Amino acid sequence: MKNKKIILIVVAITLILGVSVFFFIKSKEVKITFKKANNIEINSKIYNTDLIKSIKNGKLQTKKEIVNTSKLGSHKIKYIIKNYFKKNKEYFYTIIVVDTEKPTIKFDKQIETTIGVEVDLLKNVTAEDNSKEEIKVTVDGEYDFKKTGTYKLYYIAKDSSKNEAKEEFTLVVKEKPKDTTIITNPDKTFTTTKGFKGYTKNGLTYIAGYLVANKTYSLPSTYNPGLNSEVQSKANVMFNDAKKEGLNIYISSGFRSYNTQKNLYNNYVARDGQNAADTYSARPGRSEHQTGLAFDVNQINSSFDNTVEAKWLASNCYKYGFILRYPKGKENETGYIYESWHFRYVGTDLASKLYNNGNWITMETYFGITSKYN
Repeated sequence: MKNKKIILIVVAITLILGVSVFFFIKSKEVKITFKKANNIEINSKIYNTDLIKSIKNGKLQTKKEIVNTSKLGSHKIKYIIKNYFKKNKEYFYTIIVVDTEKPTIKFDKQIETTIGVEVDLLKNVTAEDNSKEEIKVTVDGEYDFKKTGTYKLYYIAKDSSKNEAKEEFTLVVKEKPKDTTIITNPDKTFTTTKGFKGYTKNGLTYIAGYLVANKTYSLPSTYNPGLNSEVQSKANVMFNDAKKEGLNIYISSGFRSYNTQKNLYNNYVARDGQNAADTYSARPGRSEHQTGLAFDVNQINSSFDNTVEAKWLASNCYKYGFILRYPKGKENETGYIYESWHFRYVGTDLASKLYNNGNWITMETYFGITSKYN
């Protein structure tokens, strides 16, 4: 009987000790609490340790690292924690990378053109998204380049998470400019393929009021106006504004007479041959320099192309009434190679149209004329 009591006491003590040990071990288990919000915006900068709210009965062994949030969807993050008994154990936390932000669109709020002249509405439009993916922009709304009017349109940009941005812009289609030059008893009148009226008087050709000189339309050898005073004045204003931005722009070749151009052209022909010379130099009587409305700036060669001054002029000259007369890639229209240094005065109205948000339209294309030697 006495032995049974001893056994019962031993069993009771064992049970008590076992339960105590169990609850002791239980109380020393690692308890890791994560932050509730597991939705993380794509490409966010966040560290793995930032996701932990608290750790009890353990020490984090995982190094602090940036979480890869570059891909949408669920991702497991592993943590190593050393417990009370100095044993390492793995724990996992699942995050969900999402994209809730709509793209941003950079654009011009108003685009202007002349009836019949189509422009690329997406030429200077870009879209960016926090997902870093390529975003396509589309145009929503009805418009007609063949009808004058003010068209309210929208740029639409949507990312792969179906976040959509919608921005309003205006397309203004204007009437063609009227002829502002009055010529009495013209020697010849004609209409261009774009519907502009042309006049020839005393060897000078005007289209919609603008004096034209190119491979098709010549100037008489006796025409000798010198550099136009308005052109010089507007150029000075433009150069002074450029100077305020630390740029140095100056006229290196202004007015050229018929004979000056003749000597210059003949020298080029003697050096490079006529076919080559015709791509970069005008024959006498065909040079814009003889009009008194054009000039070259700084270095008259390709070394000027990538200078800060050349880029500034290409982006700002239209504000002062000047155009980049021979744009890059338009050789078949103008008849000449790209000349980043040659500018022609036409006034701010026409210059703004030809600038075309940086995608220059040539006088030849705008008026519907050619520039080819007969």
